[in-house]
Amino acid sequence: MSDLLERLRAGLPPEALITDPDVTASYAHDMAGFCEAGTPAVVVLPRTVEQVQHVMRTATALRVPVVPQGARTGLSGAANASDGCIVLSLVKMDRILEISPVDRIAVVEPGVVNAVLSRAVNEHGLYYPPDPSSWETCTIGGNIGTASGGLCCVKYGVTAEYVLGLEVVLADGRLLTTGRRTAKGVAGYDLTRLFVGSEGSLGIVVKAVLALKPQPPQQLVLAAEFPSAAAACDAVCRIMERGHTPSLLELMDRTTVRAVNAMASMGLPETTEALLLCAFDTPDPLADLAAVGELCAAAGATEVVPADNPAESELLLQARRMSLTALETVKSATMIDDVCVPRSQLGAMLAGTAAIAEEYGLTIGVCAHAGDGNTHPVVCFDHHDPDESRRARASFDAIMALGLELGGTITGEHGVGVLKKEWLARELGETGVELQRSIKAAFDPLGLLNPGKLF
Repeated sequence: MSDLLERLRAGLPPEALITDPDVTASYAHDMAGFCEAGTPAVVVLPRTVEQVQHVMRTATALRVPVVPQGARTGLSGAANASDGCIVLSLVKMDRILEISPVDRIAVVEPGVVNAVLSRAVNEHGLYYPPDPSSWETCTIGGNIGTASGGLCCVKYGVTAEYVLGLEVVLADGRLLTTGRRTAKGVAGYDLTRLFVGSEGSLGIVVKAVLALKPQPPQQLVLAAEFPSAAAACDAVCRIMERGHTPSLLELMDRTTVRAVNAMASMGLPETTEALLLCAFDTPDPLADLAAVGELCAAAGATEVVPADNPAESELLLQARRMSLTALETVKSATMIDDVCVPRSQLGAMLAGTAAIAEEYGLTIGVCAHAGDGNTHPVVCFDHHDPDESRRARASFDAIMALGLELGGTITGEHGVGVLKKEWLARELGETGVELQRSIKAAFDPLGLLNPGKLF
């Protein structure tokens, strides 16, 4: 420990090192419950690329594991510390280095908060689409690490589609530049995409070149109430089958709606079994919403209410964004799943989740990015009750198994981390895991970067 601190101090300013155990303990885990976390030896908050390189050279020399972190808003334990590790928190590297309206790119450091970037590019008439529910606090580096999505994915896609290039500090301290600033390029293997979603296990992202889009018109939202989740999912299928491209298409079940109302008095309709929110940012959103309203009615909607103005639309979106937080208030603990299925299987996924909730005697609320089939079943339970905790974990696993049976994936945007290691192996298969381990070994032969995650 003394040797580690001495070597770190040789290349870092005093304020970049935190050794107080009470403070370092607060960096031990992200927002995922029931994921093991160790005790870090030290927390480092670098401000420059050179400081990150110094940390990694020191870690390599002393064979000390390093756990990269952003804002720790993740939901899979990917940012959890391991015993004796260096926690490398990148939140102080928070500069927007460039915004180019001509090239439609932004160049940023990893600690830039998603919402801060979004507002900055808006001032130039540009738009950075990925918007996770935690966008006011989560960082771009964390978004890259977990390949985050958000409410806009149905039209604009996920983080991976906006990362053009990266600067990455490798495990031994070397600096790697990947990708490009150009609109297209196919020079060599796509290492940029390899780092996106790697959860800090291959290298430390210290700079990112991000693609931007022209800022679209302000969106308007329609809310449709349904007597069943199946009817709401039928509406989703009809909307997509008819070729509509909403800027968001989100679903909240009755449990979620009631939780949001209880927490924030949003006035959402509690009699509905499923609430579907559909938005358009097209030149004529009212016409698009009218067409979608007809499809919702044909699918069995009991009420279809388009928002009158952008302010009313934003209120509806706030209700959706607070869904996960609201469900956390239902019981003393939650386990948040992140299963994505083909859109055609969305109804089966929700029906199966309801059956699992009944089988295990638990409250499971579901909110979903319905337009791309990404569901977030939230298992609510009393963590002081051992039997209920056991049933919660069993139901969580049952939901992931259901997703795979329906042709889906165990994670659409939250990542694997600690929480889903066993299930990643099931999804990838033996050969897939073997090849992924080989890639990990090529970038990090000593296994120092975020050990114990993914595999």
